Amino acid sequence: MKESSYDLIIRNGQIVTEDGIFQGDIAVCEQKIVQIGSIPSGRKAKLEIDAFGLHVLPGLIDTHVHFNEPGRTDWEGFYTGSRSLAAGGVTTFFDMPLNSSPPTTSTYGFQVKKEAAIQKSILDFGLWGGLVPGNLDSLEHLKDLGVIGFKGFMSDSGIDEFPHVDDCTLFKGMQKIARLGSILALHAESDVITKQLADWYKSQGNRTARDYVASRPVISEIEAVGRAAAYAEITGCKLHIVHASSGKVIKYISEAKQRGVDITVETCPHYLSFTIEDLERLGGMAKCAPPLREREDVESLWEALKSGEIDIIGSDHSPSPPAMKVASDNGDFFSLWGGISGAQTTLNVMLEEGYWRRGIPLEVIVRVTATNPAKRFGLYPRKGTIAVGSDADLTLVDLQSSFVLKETDLLYRHQQSPYIGKSFRGIVTHTILRGRVVFQRGEIIDSNISGQIV
Repeated sequence: MKESSYDLIIRNGQIVTEDGIFQGDIAVCEQKIVQIGSIPSGRKAKLEIDAFGLHVLPGLIDTHVHFNEPGRTDWEGFYTGSRSLAAGGVTTFFDMPLNSSPPTTSTYGFQVKKEAAIQKSILDFGLWGGLVPGNLDSLEHLKDLGVIGFKGFMSDSGIDEFPHVDDCTLFKGMQKIARLGSILALHAESDVITKQLADWYKSQGNRTARDYVASRPVISEIEAVGRAAAYAEITGCKLHIVHASSGKVIKYISEAKQRGVDITVETCPHYLSFTIEDLERLGGMAKCAPPLREREDVESLWEALKSGEIDIIGSDHSPSPPAMKVASDNGDFFSLWGGISGAQTTLNVMLEEGYWRRGIPLEVIVRVTATNPAKRFGLYPRKGTIAVGSDADLTLVDLQSSFVLKETDLLYRHQQSPYIGKSFRGIVTHTILRGRVVFQRGEIIDSNISGQIV
């Protein structure tokens, strides 16, 4: 290698991997990490970053976002969505098959979404395919096109184009996904329990935030997880449960793991931060499904994360136009769109609520936000770690600086977030994708970078 052949050198950083923290330098050439350790000062690069006082993490992988393009780009879109992720230290994301229209349940749906992402995303990306009644014959085609996995809903998704799976579709879909060597992600809430309870509460005129939470109890998640895990055990399908809202749910997933079921679980920053009281205070801005829970559920999730029972943190960024989050005159909380905008703040929440408040080691945060996602979805060691030969996807963080999140900080299409006004310790100073700086200290730096499908 020529003396001047490095594209980037990061010097004097505290390098954080899933296995430990050490001080050193990182050299990048042709999008890959080529050297880690002490790089002589005489070695030069096209760009050098002095990371003294900063921690260098693997770029985050957000496995769960809804950018809603095509068809509902006015809700978010790849352009603003990918930029908001970059501002939060994310370098790779997986976009869900809904709420785009058409959803990614067919080859056509995949192709139009992929084209939009290539044109507009500044980050690398994967695309989820959908499992819905009637599309079993499309699963193999979608797998051949390159979906990262498949997503299904066990309860009403909220949009007509993406109906929830009945038990027969779920079982047959899992059989087929297992044969394809792919993975199924599930929104695991019982449609029967949630629908019957919602109908009853509304029939009684009970339509408050607390009534909404009561209509989607933790047992509805537990029932759905148990059913899905049983099907996975029989079919051999790899299963990934998304947005578990309580440690009570995690318990049943851990038991399935002990039985040999190939199952992983994600939770989200909002379940690690907010409670029912916050939902009442914030209103539609904090409505989601499953809903926010009690303080004891929040703490039970942190305990599960500490013990290694939670595999992945995903933002479940699911934005909508602001008007869809405002209740009508009758105060019907059930009628509000459910979904939280959180793509930009995942790492901020993990540092503030996890590292600073609860003593969660940085290595654990790296594990659940980068390494485990890469391993579960077949990207490791190309992504999700800091190692020679890996993509130079890096996030630099100043742990000693703090800020209060303002509306104007947000790069979303709609600058709304339940975290506005919250103080965070830890600032993302640089986000680097394959050796190129895309975000630096509050600004998108290189808008000409085109993301690649992983």
